[in-house]
Amino acid sequence: MNKIDYKSAGVDINRGYEAVQKMKKYVESTYIKGVLGSIGGFGGMFELPKGYEEPVLVCGTDGVGTKLQLAFMTDRHESIGIDCVAMCVNDIACIGAKPLFFLDYIGTGVLEPNQVENIVKGISIGCKEAMCAIIGGETAEMPNFYKKGEYDLAGFSVGIVEKSKIITSDKLKQDNVLIGVSSSGIHSNGYSLVRKLCFDVQKLNVDTFISQLNKTLGEELLTPTKIYVRLIQNLINKFDINGIAHITGGGWIENIPRILSPDLKAVVTIKNHKISPIFNLLKEWGNLEDKDMYNTFNMGIGLVVAVDKSYADEVLKEIQKTDDAYIIGKVEKRNGEEEIEFI
Repeated sequence: MNKIDYKSAGVDINRGYEAVQKMKKYVESTYIKGVLGSIGGFGGMFELPKGYEEPVLVCGTDGVGTKLQLAFMTDRHESIGIDCVAMCVNDIACIGAKPLFFLDYIGTGVLEPNQVENIVKGISIGCKEAMCAIIGGETAEMPNFYKKGEYDLAGFSVGIVEKSKIITSDKLKQDNVLIGVSSSGIHSNGYSLVRKLCFDVQKLNVDTFISQLNKTLGEELLTPTKIYVRLIQNLINKFDINGIAHITGGGWIENIPRILSPDLKAVVTIKNHKISPIFNLLKEWGNLEDKDMYNTFNMGIGLVVAVDKSYADEVLKEIQKTDDAYIIGKVEKRNGEEEIEFI
């Protein structure tokens, strides 16, 4: 009888070793003060930074969703790694936390070392932009569980903030001004609808050149999510920020109200900011109404910052040193109305 081993069952341990060696340089390039140990241990270690009186750890986890299908279609995997980092660190940064470290999980049917290397390369780019370290991760090879060439990707990040400086809805007040900060595109949300409109309805492919975008459809759809950590850290060090909303799945309608207390509402306008061309195309291709769009996509605004009206212009000017930004609304008293009102 022939030997039936792990490799014959579909799991090649040597590919795993090769993948670790290929990703090692990217992981180590993210190391910052506080990292203990090195890649390959049974757990990642990070020493808490000194100088905090009441340090609070803030955690966030997320995946990339069906945007992964674009990576499979184009065989481009680097930007997906950036997305994975962004979706985690942007969330915890909204609470005022500075990201410390990041861990990733990659599950696949057949481990392809070059593919994993490119994913982790993107993760390292995202982590360096977020000023945090990769201290661990996991690659799981599960034969016949995923289609050939496909995988799933998820991440987990931990940050730190002084307890007295946590940004909560308690800080938001009536007449606060809402400042919208530009996105880099669709980011990592709404891709089930995006793929349906682009590939099923319009019958386009990833190599189709879209004149309104001045690039191919694949290039546009794979644009990585903007990482806002440096911007947020700069703002909270210079100003008293009352609320920050990361505009992800659910668009403006779901995410802006998340920073409001029950007695307040957001009054926003859709005419004060620049809408990325891709959103106009999606609206046309789907015959969608504004409410549909603002309840699904970020519409060109990836972050909303709430500040006191007395220094809103100063905050706006500070943001505009690095990002496009616009005053998109204000906070008002809520008397039974919807949490968000469009004007």
